[in-house]
Amino acid sequence: MKTTRREFIASVGATAGVASSSLLAQAEPKRGQKSEKSAEKPNILVIMTDQHSKNFLGCYGNRIVRTPHLDRLASEGMRFTSTYCPAPVCVPSRMSFMTGRIPSRNRVWSNQCILSSGIPTWAHVLGAAGYETSLIGRMHFKGPDQRHGFENRPIGEPGASQPGHVYQCTDPNQRARAHYHGGSGQSRGCVTQAGRGKTTYQYFDEQRILKACEYLRRHAKSPERPFAAVVGLTLPHCPFIAPKELYNYYAEHVDVPKIEPEQPATIRRFRKLRGILDPPLSEHQIRVARAAYYGLCEYVDLLIGQMLDCLDETGLAKNTLVVYTSDHGEMAGTHGCWWKSNYYEGSVGVPLIARLPGTIAPGSVSDAVSNLMDLGPTFAKVASTRMSSVDGRSLWPTMQGRHPDSWKNETVSELYEVSRMVRSGKWKLWVYVDSDNLPPALFNLEDDPDELHDLGQDPMYADIREELLQRVYQDWDPELVRSGRAQALEDFRTISRWTRAVNPPAPDSMKIPPPSYEADVELL
Repeated sequence: MKTTRREFIASVGATAGVASSSLLAQAEPKRGQKSEKSAEKPNILVIMTDQHSKNFLGCYGNRIVRTPHLDRLASEGMRFTSTYCPAPVCVPSRMSFMTGRIPSRNRVWSNQCILSSGIPTWAHVLGAAGYETSLIGRMHFKGPDQRHGFENRPIGEPGASQPGHVYQCTDPNQRARAHYHGGSGQSRGCVTQAGRGKTTYQYFDEQRILKACEYLRRHAKSPERPFAAVVGLTLPHCPFIAPKELYNYYAEHVDVPKIEPEQPATIRRFRKLRGILDPPLSEHQIRVARAAYYGLCEYVDLLIGQMLDCLDETGLAKNTLVVYTSDHGEMAGTHGCWWKSNYYEGSVGVPLIARLPGTIAPGSVSDAVSNLMDLGPTFAKVASTRMSSVDGRSLWPTMQGRHPDSWKNETVSELYEVSRMVRSGKWKLWVYVDSDNLPPALFNLEDDPDELHDLGQDPMYADIREELLQRVYQDWDPELVRSGRAQALEDFRTISRWTRAVNPPAPDSMKIPPPSYEADVELL
């Protein structure tokens, strides 16, 4: 099996092909003056996937999935067990990752919100500190600013443009679509249309890994400045369609989670609104979609393995802080839920692994309650500078084995559905503020790590519930979320109409392959 998998991933590179000369030109880093101080600073390489649940990694305890490369990264560095995303949906989470501020302070609550270019990101801060900052692939920026402080963007993503822009195609005669089979949204059909084969999402990530390795090799030859780069991958985001070999393997090994009979009212509504409550998905549909998701998790691990090998081959590994994470999780059938957009651990919890030889102890583990918002301040500390006016906290002392005694084990996450979660110590509470007046949910993660017993209405825990509700509302205004998101959506639609009329250039938008690329897809 080992040889087969090696041959399989070798075929990925062959499928991806060679990047164009125009992209190579874009990747050429700008040259700055080398200084002794900058040469001593470690490089920073962030690998950010999309929709990868920490529960689908071997190093986090999953005994079915095969993720040897990320498991190796964890064995050589630090694994964080209690890291959360600022919002369990793509754009708000990513924008908070970049700014270190909660979504409400960014005024970015949904995928139809645009981050102001007037808000500095850690890319701005590190660039000012002498780092070469590069975005290689996905970040899901919305609007005209597709850089937000990144100096280089060697390869982009489809949709890296103004709202309303039509996807660009390699074949101009084809109707522009991000993918042709399955679905990438949050509705029943996005689970039932699942199977095996090649997808455009796989194509995008293969191209990005090639470009990332080119970037690393070029930097190794002329390290005039330390680099801070994000390699943004789309997988294992649905559609739930995995390469055939991987799908076939997991179809024989996949498990089917049981659904507890009693659930928080907010979760039953979540399932109902997305068409997966009544009628329930069949066991066959669940098995197919889960087998595909497992396969995508292994596939993205194989791609990341190529990049880790490149770090070793170029000698960059010894002075590069490598951070692996994802923008949010994937429920994959747990609690009867799929995708993200809720506050169960599978959705709001994210993997976080950090490695820097000689600085971060191999095989170390941190249980500190943390957030993607903490990474920007962490990178600033590595670069001997700081980010101002942030909600995140630097994890750099923790990574070095000097976790502060003053660290408060608490963090928040929020959604445009006028909802918010607080994790405080062993407790987690979430609340939705709407006309349905649904009760908050409360879990004791120490006694109930699988979140099977909602204590939100148990009178024995009334004091805990009220204390955490006060924390939820401490710096959060539900009316601001409601009105701000409505205004942002109206603005988004106005700009979309302008884009369709004017068709402005989109230099960072990645072209999609023709539908024939997905000719082998089988929906099962």
